[in-house]
Amino acid sequence: MRFDAVVIGAGPGGSTSAIALARAGWRVALIEKASFPRRKVCGEFLSATSLPVIDRLGIGEDWRAAAGPEVRRLALFAGERVVDAPMPAGEGYGRALGRDILDLKLAEEAKRSGVALFQPARALSLAPDGDGQIVHIEGSDGEAELQASVVIAAHGSWEPGALASHLPKRHERTDLLGFKAHFHGATLARDLMPLLACPGGYGGIVWADGGRLSLSCCIRRDVLAELRQRDPGLSASAALHRHLLASSLGIRRAIGEAVLAGPWLAAGPIRPGIRAAYADDIFRVGNVAGESHPIIAEGISMAIQSGWLLAQALGTDTAPSRAARQRAGKRYEAAWRRQFAGRIRAAGLFAGIALHAPSAAVAGALIAAAPAILTLGARLSGKTKPIAFV
Repeated sequence: MRFDAVVIGAGPGGSTSAIALARAGWRVALIEKASFPRRKVCGEFLSATSLPVIDRLGIGEDWRAAAGPEVRRLALFAGERVVDAPMPAGEGYGRALGRDILDLKLAEEAKRSGVALFQPARALSLAPDGDGQIVHIEGSDGEAELQASVVIAAHGSWEPGALASHLPKRHERTDLLGFKAHFHGATLARDLMPLLACPGGYGGIVWADGGRLSLSCCIRRDVLAELRQRDPGLSASAALHRHLLASSLGIRRAIGEAVLAGPWLAAGPIRPGIRAAYADDIFRVGNVAGESHPIIAEGISMAIQSGWLLAQALGTDTAPSRAARQRAGKRYEAAWRRQFAGRIRAAGLFAGIALHAPSAAVAGALIAAAPAILTLGARLSGKTKPIAFV
């Protein structure tokens, strides 16, 4: 089967690229290994800077109808400290929507835009094909070969596989493992999004859709192992849950009496950093292009915005030569770095402080004395940096 572009991964970044290219006249195939709807380890918050993009994608009205309340205030929950501050002023306020809902809406919009969705299906390998590539996939209907000039990797940084865009796997004691849970019956101001600080990790909570409180966090692998050794009968998620409650007054107030809405999810380790946005003749969007520490809650915004930036860089030439793809790759990488490099570096700084106990204590005292530091941190993390449309 012949397409102009094959997108691997139907999360926010991949679906955004697929929709935008299809609207520009491209024949697009979108490959997704999971069946939707499905929950996913993710903070689920979408900054207001991405709202113009989802409006152009065609899901803005549905997103606003389903998402949780506007986040107008930030907070720090660390030990016995509970400090809050205003979200920085910008074009509106961000909100949260569960990935089980968001990803399904985007995939459905992709199909309405003419994208051929292969789901569930997995990309097994890539091979050169003249001036393009052949993507070998395996799905519920068997194996197939998709030919395309452009291949876009949107499979995230945690996805295992043999493609050149898959990251090598390694196991280190200081790895940060990601966890996620939804709660019903939580107690938290509706306009508040707290940063959670605990020994060996950090996280965040925000009201999402349907009265669900979304909690996502990262914990060092070695710290989690120590927690489990204290009570060998506990699962990893149960040990983490207990650790969070014991670590913070604010967390105890928010979820101490709440009920889990579905099981805990786990993934990772996370691999923060800036990577090649175009290499091996593969364009990359979302976490596989570059990943920030989740401490800044910008993952979905970065995925959606990177997908849109790539579509802008590729333009309307539906059969670009290798040289044209390289030029598009340079344009895309330059736009990507302008939009995201600063917030990735800021996130690394914030995470390093949170994970180093003495620094975290000093930072907590400073924030308690000057809560506006939270507002400044949100600004540095990209909460007010809109995407440039061309």
